[in-house]
Amino acid sequence: MARNLLWVVVLIVVVSCLVWTLEASEGDADPLYKSCVDQCQKTGCVGDTCFHQCKFFSADGKANDGPWYMQEPLYLRWKQWDCQSDCQYECMMTREEERKRDGEKPTKYFGKWPLKHVYGIQEPVSAAFAALDLAIQFHGWVSYFILVYYHLPLQPNRKTYYEYNGLLHIYAIIVMNALFWSGVCHSRDVDLTQRLDYSSATVLAGYTLVLAVIRSFSIHDQSAKVMVTAPVLALVATHIIYLNFYNLDEGLHRKVIYGIGGLELVVWGLWSVLTSHPSKCKLRAFFVSCILTTCLRMLDFPPYKGYVDAHALWRAAGIPLSYLWWSFIRDDAVFRTTVLLKKSK
Repeated sequence: MARNLLWVVVLIVVVSCLVWTLEASEGDADPLYKSCVDQCQKTGCVGDTCFHQCKFFSADGKANDGPWYMQEPLYLRWKQWDCQSDCQYECMMTREEERKRDGEKPTKYFGKWPLKHVYGIQEPVSAAFAALDLAIQFHGWVSYFILVYYHLPLQPNRKTYYEYNGLLHIYAIIVMNALFWSGVCHSRDVDLTQRLDYSSATVLAGYTLVLAVIRSFSIHDQSAKVMVTAPVLALVATHIIYLNFYNLDEGLHRKVIYGIGGLELVVWGLWSVLTSHPSKCKLRAFFVSCILTTCLRMLDFPPYKGYVDAHALWRAAGIPLSYLWWSFIRDDAVFRTTVLLKKSK
């Protein structure tokens, strides 16, 4: 009874984390910052730092329509590191240095904390952790593939006994795609990369919820799978269409992701309490770790040394979580294959 009460408390913590609110942006509304950006776009300089890209722009910040040799280089336009972007970044860092000297706390610009760039990468630590998490996911998928196809018995038609095999392969592709676009967005946050990142994250959240319900409730009937998938698919499709064709609303996107993620955690949590799975300890560890990383994602504090913020820590925490997930999946594949083999004899 006490153990079940503990898990109920943990679930309450999940709900509490989901109602966490974040502070609004202030820095980009600062008159000194706005004045700095306007002046930089006219002169091409912030203090002693000058940007040659600004010579390709007129005083109002629009691109010049002169000959090709007077236009901005293609590689700069592709990266979208233009006069405005460089001016905004340099003015932001200059303004933050001034605030630090005056004893003021850091503030957000366009909804994000001021992070130092490394070789043009906007969020280098988060991008590095996203890439490492992608590598861990790929390693987990490959190790799972080798297990089910080369180490476990197969059916006469060469199919696996593990009934969730196809779902796991689809999951691997979706999660690696989401991590790839997340890393790209951390490297360069522009409208296109934001849309790809948000859309991929939405697909991943919806799919993992479906996977959690199907596995936790051991759903094998196809009509039941459709009943589970249809409403989630409708929500995911509606949200993606809204983001891409109506309004790229980051606040709404977070609420949707947190809502879907909260439902998924409740499903995994209930199953981890009620199941007699031989690897239930790993499942419970995965569940608790998900709660902690979810709460970590909702923390909001200025970046340490200008590089490590709450989002970077959340990315780092996801790396061992990915390893634990695939470890449980391999155990689950062995368990279900053993059970089905005994039934077939």
